[in-house]
Amino acid sequence: MLINSFSDTLAARTTVETWMRDFQNWLCRQLETADGGATFREDLWTHEGGGGGRTCVITGGRVLEKGGVAFSAVWGEMSEAAARQLLMPAPGYFATGVSVVQHPRSPRVPISHMNVRYFEAGNGEAWFGGGLDLTPIYVDEAQARWFHQQIKDICDRHDATYYPRFKRWADAYFYLPHRQETRGVGGIFFDRLTVGKDGDFEELFAFVQDVGEVYGRAYTALMRQNRALPYTAREKYWQLVRRGRYAEFNLAIDRGTKFGLETGGRTESILMSLPPQAEWPYNKVPAPGSAEAETLAWLRQGVEWV
Repeated sequence: MLINSFSDTLAARTTVETWMRDFQNWLCRQLETADGGATFREDLWTHEGGGGGRTCVITGGRVLEKGGVAFSAVWGEMSEAAARQLLMPAPGYFATGVSVVQHPRSPRVPISHMNVRYFEAGNGEAWFGGGLDLTPIYVDEAQARWFHQQIKDICDRHDATYYPRFKRWADAYFYLPHRQETRGVGGIFFDRLTVGKDGDFEELFAFVQDVGEVYGRAYTALMRQNRALPYTAREKYWQLVRRGRYAEFNLAIDRGTKFGLETGGRTESILMSLPPQAEWPYNKVPAPGSAEAETLAWLRQGVEWV
């Protein structure tokens, strides 16, 4: 489907929005099963311009201390200043997507993020975006390589250039320039895969669906694999420090946070990605040769995981 008429636009919106709703339900079930101790509660909300969303939040689980899976389908018109800041070609928009962040209880289970989204601008342009990445508190090299291999396999089904392109994009995007470190071991990030320019609707949509599926499968596998590993009070404190870095990224850099706040989204849903607790010790420098120092050594751009 190439979107070149009003009827095509409505069909595309309906198709993607329906899948996003179904995907949210599927992913919540996968995470609940892997956690084994808590269920998601829902918060339904409406958007001032039009549409709304459903934010599902899990707290107090056996594995997940706090997590969210948020669906939205919203439309309206943003200010010209906001459109310029967000690089929108026109102030009118329709957007639907699912955004996910999970903060585990144990420092041995990585923080994870995934989002998939579909946008239409008022000038008729339509595009897909998304990404997923892993933020281990302690980098396990074998697990990081396995995670990247799962992503690469999915990318290669669609286009052999996707993984190297989108992995470099993730390295650049999931980066804290004020810390000179990556948020974690990365993954992939892609934005503005434009219908017609970068592929037809079906091709791009199929890729986005696979990105969602591989996240659910890979992350729940890591939850099961690491949930019973022991940890110390020192390791728990390091988790709080790394959570602070995560919060810095989401508040200062994350595009989704900026879009939601600029377009009048539900604040609680937008900020669900923040951890339940975090620490900002002054100039915390791990001891040379420590496990914490070894993890920091991995947090750099350009690591070839596969």
